[in-house]
Amino acid sequence: MKSLYVNSHYAVNQTVHASVLSDDQCREIVSSAIEVLERTGADVFDEKALKLFADNGCWVEGNRVRIPSGLTEWAINTAPSRVVLADRDGKRKLFLEGSNSYYGPGPTNTYFIDPFTSERRKPLKEDKVNVAKVCDALPNIDYVMDLGTASNVTANLADVHAFQAMLLNTTKPIVHWGFGIEQYEDIVNMCIAIAGSLEKLQQAPFIALYSESSPPGLHSSEGIGKAMWVAEKGLPLVYTPCVMAGATAPATMAGTLVQSLAESFIGLVASQLIRKGTPFILGGVIAIMDMKSTILSYGSAEFHLLQGAMANLGQYMKIPVFGTAGCTDAKTLDGQAAIESSLSIMMAASMGANLVHDVGYTEYGATGSLFQVVLGDEIIGYVKRIMRGIEVTDETLALDIIDNVGPGGHFLGEMHTMQNFKKETWFPTLIDRTRYDEWKMKGGLSMGDRIKAKTQDIINQHQPKQLCADVVEKINQIVAGAEAREAAKAKK
Repeated sequence: MKSLYVNSHYAVNQTVHASVLSDDQCREIVSSAIEVLERTGADVFDEKALKLFADNGCWVEGNRVRIPSGLTEWAINTAPSRVVLADRDGKRKLFLEGSNSYYGPGPTNTYFIDPFTSERRKPLKEDKVNVAKVCDALPNIDYVMDLGTASNVTANLADVHAFQAMLLNTTKPIVHWGFGIEQYEDIVNMCIAIAGSLEKLQQAPFIALYSESSPPGLHSSEGIGKAMWVAEKGLPLVYTPCVMAGATAPATMAGTLVQSLAESFIGLVASQLIRKGTPFILGGVIAIMDMKSTILSYGSAEFHLLQGAMANLGQYMKIPVFGTAGCTDAKTLDGQAAIESSLSIMMAASMGANLVHDVGYTEYGATGSLFQVVLGDEIIGYVKRIMRGIEVTDETLALDIIDNVGPGGHFLGEMHTMQNFKKETWFPTLIDRTRYDEWKMKGGLSMGDRIKAKTQDIINQHQPKQLCADVVEKINQIVAGAEAREAAKAKK
C-alpha cells in the first residue's frame, strides 16, 4: 500500500514545463537535418563563406555546399549551451540556457498602430523611441526590438536610426538587425561608445544581432556574411530562418522542423568555424502557410506546436532558442488577439523557449502594436506565476495555522496570511477583478480601453535612464557619419 504521508522537510516546486517531442523524436529530427546538409546541402552566395566551408572539408560545387555530418555535429557540440545578455549598464540580466524564458517585441514590421489615434500607418523613427520607452517601463518585457522599420529616415539607414532611438531610451538589452555589414559596424560602434571597448562589450553584451536565410536552402551574401561578421566580433548571434509549412518547408510538422534546423545549422557551422564558442541562438519563426489566405500564420495551432517543438530541440542539443510568442493574426486589439497571444506565451513558457520575440506583432506580423506589447506584458506576468508552480514546505503546508484557526474560523487576521499572500499571489495591472459597482464607478472600461490608457500613460510619463552627454554625442556622431557615407554613395 502506498504511504499517504508527506515528508515535508524538503521543498518541491513542481512547474508545468512540458514537451512536444520525446528525446527519441528530437534525435531523429536533428539527425535528419544533418542528413539534409550532407545529402542535399544548401546554396551559399558569399565567396568568403564558400572558401570557409571548402577549407574545412565541405563539398563545394559552385554555390552548392554539402557539409559532412561530423562537421555539423562538431558545431552543435562546440556552440555554448549558455548565452548571457547584459543591460546597457553592464549588469548580466538574461541567461539563455535550459528552460529560462525571456520576452521582447519583434522587428521590421511594415505598419505600426499609432498609440494615440489607433491609425494603421507606416512606422516613424519617433515610434522607435516610444517602443523603447514602453518596453523599458514594462516589468515582464525583458529586451527590446524595433517593432517596425522607420519610413521617415534614410532608407538604407533605417536599422541604424532605429538602434539609436532604442539605445537612448532603454537600459534593457536590444536584439537588432542590419541591412549590411556597414550598418552592423555603426550599430556595434554605438555599443562600444557605451561599453568602452569591444572586449568589454563581449564580456557583457547588451546587444544580439540577427540575420536570416531564405528558405528553402538559400543563404545570401548579406545573410551569411553578416552572421560571419558577428562571429568575428565575438558577439551573440541569432541565425534564424522563417519557414512556412507547405510553402518553404514540407507540409508535415516534422519535415518543417528538419528544414528549419538545416537552415540554422549553416549559420551555426560558419560561426563556429570563424570563432569557436561564438554565442549562437537558433530557431525563429516556424509556422504554416494558411492555404486559404496564403499568410504566414502567427496564430495557428500548428504555429504553437512548432514553436514548442523547436524549444525541445534546442534543449536536446543544449543550444539556446529564438522563440516566438505574444503575436496574432488579428488586425486589431480584440478577443482573437488575446486568445492567440495567451496561447503562444503559455506554450513558449511551458516548453522553455529562451529568447522569445514578436510580442506586439499583429496582422500576421505585418503590423507592430504597442497595445499588443502591453497586453503581452500582462499575459507574461500571468504565465510566469503559473510557471512558478506550487512550493511545498512546512511553512506553505500551514498545518499549525489550520489547527489554530479550526473549523468555522477564518484566515484573514493570521500573521501567516500577511506574510505569504503577496508572494503567493500574482496581482494583475490590467485584468479587472473589482465588483460590478466599482467597475461602473471607474468608468466601466473594457480591457482594450485600459490597455490603451496604460500605453499612452507610459509614453507620456515614463522617463528612461539617460546616458551621459558625451556618450550621447559619440552615438549621434556615428549616425551622422553613416548619413555622410550614404550621401557620398548617392553622389557617385
